[in-house]
Amino acid sequence: MSLFLIVSLPFLGALLPGLMISAGRRACALTTLYVTLAAFIGLLTHVPTIMAGGTVTARLDWLPSLGLNANFYLDGLGLLFGIMILGIGLLIIAYARYYLSREDKMGEFYTYLLLFQGAMVGIVLCDNILMLLVFWELTSLSSFLLIGYWKHLPEGRQGARMALTVTGMGGLAMIGGMLMLGQIVGSYDLTVILENREAIQASPLYLPALILILLGCFTKSAQFPFHFWLPHAMAAPTPVSAYLHSATMVKAGIFLMARLWPVLSGTDAWFAIVTTAGLVTMVLGAVIGLFKNDLKALLAFSTVSHLGLITMLLGTGTPYGAMAAVFHIMNHATFKAALFMTAGIIDHEAHTRHIPSLGGLRKLMPVTFVIATIASLSMAGIPLLNGFLSKEMMLEEASHTTLFNSPWLVPALATIGALFSAAYSFRYISHVFLGKERDDYPSHPHDPGFGMWAPPALLTCIVVLIGIAPFLAEPFVRVVTGAVLSGTADMPYAHLKIWHGVTPALMMSGIAVGGGLILLALYKPLSRGWEAAPRPEAKAIFDALIAAVVRVADWFTQGLHNGSMTRYAAILTATIIVVGGHAFFTGEIAPPTREMIELDPMSVAGWLLLVVATGFLVFCHRNRLLALVLMGVVGLMVSIGFNYLSAPDLALTQISVEVVTIILMLLALNFLPNTTPVESSMGKRMRDGGIALVAGVAAAGLIYSILMRDFAQPSISDYHLANSYKGGGGTNVVNVILVDFRGFDTFGEIIVLGIAALIIYALTETLLSGPVRARLLNRKPDQPRAGDAHPLMMVVMTRVMLPLFLMVGVYIFLRGHNEPGGGFIAGLVVAIAVVVQYMASGFSWADQRQRYPYHGIIGAGVLVAGLTGIGAWYAGKPFLSSAFGYFRIPPMEEFELATAMGFDLGVFLAVVGAVMLSLHSFSRLARRAEMNVSEHAMDIDPSRPETPAGEES
Repeated sequence: MSLFLIVSLPFLGALLPGLMISAGRRACALTTLYVTLAAFIGLLTHVPTIMAGGTVTARLDWLPSLGLNANFYLDGLGLLFGIMILGIGLLIIAYARYYLSREDKMGEFYTYLLLFQGAMVGIVLCDNILMLLVFWELTSLSSFLLIGYWKHLPEGRQGARMALTVTGMGGLAMIGGMLMLGQIVGSYDLTVILENREAIQASPLYLPALILILLGCFTKSAQFPFHFWLPHAMAAPTPVSAYLHSATMVKAGIFLMARLWPVLSGTDAWFAIVTTAGLVTMVLGAVIGLFKNDLKALLAFSTVSHLGLITMLLGTGTPYGAMAAVFHIMNHATFKAALFMTAGIIDHEAHTRHIPSLGGLRKLMPVTFVIATIASLSMAGIPLLNGFLSKEMMLEEASHTTLFNSPWLVPALATIGALFSAAYSFRYISHVFLGKERDDYPSHPHDPGFGMWAPPALLTCIVVLIGIAPFLAEPFVRVVTGAVLSGTADMPYAHLKIWHGVTPALMMSGIAVGGGLILLALYKPLSRGWEAAPRPEAKAIFDALIAAVVRVADWFTQGLHNGSMTRYAAILTATIIVVGGHAFFTGEIAPPTREMIELDPMSVAGWLLLVVATGFLVFCHRNRLLALVLMGVVGLMVSIGFNYLSAPDLALTQISVEVVTIILMLLALNFLPNTTPVESSMGKRMRDGGIALVAGVAAAGLIYSILMRDFAQPSISDYHLANSYKGGGGTNVVNVILVDFRGFDTFGEIIVLGIAALIIYALTETLLSGPVRARLLNRKPDQPRAGDAHPLMMVVMTRVMLPLFLMVGVYIFLRGHNEPGGGFIAGLVVAIAVVVQYMASGFSWADQRQRYPYHGIIGAGVLVAGLTGIGAWYAGKPFLSSAFGYFRIPPMEEFELATAMGFDLGVFLAVVGAVMLSLHSFSRLARRAEMNVSEHAMDIDPSRPETPAGEES
């Protein structure tokens, strides 16, 4: 199966649970299971290739100019994590089917789970770090939805926010580090990066890149000092906790450290940072976990501790340490998932996770007891279970590791961490299952049905199988270790077996197990001492830090964003002036290379009119209607200027936009006072005027400098002029640029235009249904209105001119590829033609004759433009590539047809729909406010009977 399909299946499958829940909970769960099973089987088809030492790749050059390629890569490391994600995912899906109550929205849960699953699979199979970053952030977002799934619980919402905040901030740091790696190597493909160890470690960017990447890894994998978010994520349903802690979320940081191990490890910085963080996390998590009274909290801190163990092993930078880390990643996934599921079973049946309220469950829940005991003993590192094997390898590596010139520091801390790990494992068994039965359980506990205990039972079978026959796992462990080493070091000469003789690791292990039993026996006095001892509370520190950041952000935001558009414009303009002035006075400017053209009287007159209109607009802007008239004069003069400078397309566009804008703004002014109130003091107005004057002089100087000098590099316009006809099939360069060379920009612009029109419509809906509705109904005009609302002359003229308007619009549309015109201008012309019908004959009259909804016209325009662009794919060309040809149909002359016409049609429809929807929105407000005005053309109501002769109307 293609790697593309393996990654895509969970995302595509996420569409199904929400639909299948209507067929029942069983159908919903089975559908989710089949999606994950299909991806899992697809992954397993590549196992023979990987075990033979090969790799599987899938490449798609998406945006090669930016280095963003949709490349996927499967080796031993990716296979290990893929099997964990999809394999344990199957068990979690089956378990959740029976764990979730009928009140829980199962379809929503499985949708979030598949989205999270797809993001994790994307991370471990990605071969492009830019795409990996996208999947990385998707895991943060989807885990936020999973952790906060029980929205009614405050702790669930807070845990989700905390996880998103911490991992999101780490992800931002990691983006910087990854971009530095790509900058050093000159490629963003992981396989290329992994081949440049020497170049990366010799670069001055190595240390900042290392720190930033490790911040991302440490926050995601809950390493000290970012460990606190993980236990608070326990407010999620237990299937989520089991999945996040064993195979997915928290293992993402571990995966990335293992993936980048060949190029980042082996330096003093890597060793000091990673090993120290891992050791501290391992010991701290184990100590805190021992004294937690919530089953899931105990297991959460145990996860923190074991993640620290793996991090420490990767930090040593040795091949043996990498091998031990790989083996423990596998083992931890099996026993930790099983333990979380047993905790969920206890909570599900006894209705509590509070350890002091439990005990004596051995006979009441014998199946759960056996599963939990095996998994706990494996976590404690007891022989004949898989956890013992990887723990021994960890202690062996620790015994040979020197940190800060101390040969005993790492072995001592590793032994302490293992000791507390054994202690909380034994406590899980003793305080939950052993002892006397109680009669005060919140609910009478008993073993659940097969559907809930089968998934953890299967995992414990793997725990035992690897524990008694480690040689079965050794070939796979070596393949994965080889992928981590990636040719930078030889495979360690070590074998997975139960007995290695009497070694320092065995003695350290014995101390850990014996010490764990002693701690369990002394638990009560130790617990009282722990509760009495002063210690920092991570959650309180985090809450205080977030509150402080919010206060600073609020102060800063309120200082800058106080709602005054004048202030925003002043700050922005002043900043531009300062930056531009710095560039002008510190840079160099070449002497002029062009001569001034001669000025004719007409151009000077037009320029003076433009300046005068602009000046009057500044002084008369408080009179809204006069300001709108002056804006129209300015727009008209700009249009004439475009035409004078041989830009007829721009002139046509400007004049069309001007007409439509003036009409829409006139409608808007109908709901505003005639004058704008004075809101700024004279001092502020003088300040703003000074800034505007300086900015105007600076802009004029910049324009003058550009126009008087030739560009040092050839302009892209030369390329457009040379290729417009032979590349796009049109002689109108402007139109060819819009529909071909930069068609993607135009496509985005019509989407934005449609969104803007829809927002206007939505705001109108809000106004018509909210408090404003009453004010509109009670609104009285300031001055008496004209008695003839729809003058006969205007009505007749606009109806006679409508066909002419439409014909002109069609003509401009058809000629646009070779002459001034095109879909945008034609759309504005047709919109004006319809607008005048509204203005002359009334909104109601025009609406009754409008057969197609404007929303649909906008959607049709975007759809037509998009389908035209997609059509290029079938010709093997990039999206929105155009094609053209010449045809002759007797008796007509030869003519040209271009696919760009289809795209231009989409632009035309989107423009017409957007303008008319905006007008329609304003017209609805006007009709609501002026119910006394006749809505019939020429004020004649055809339903009213004629007045009898001799009677006055």
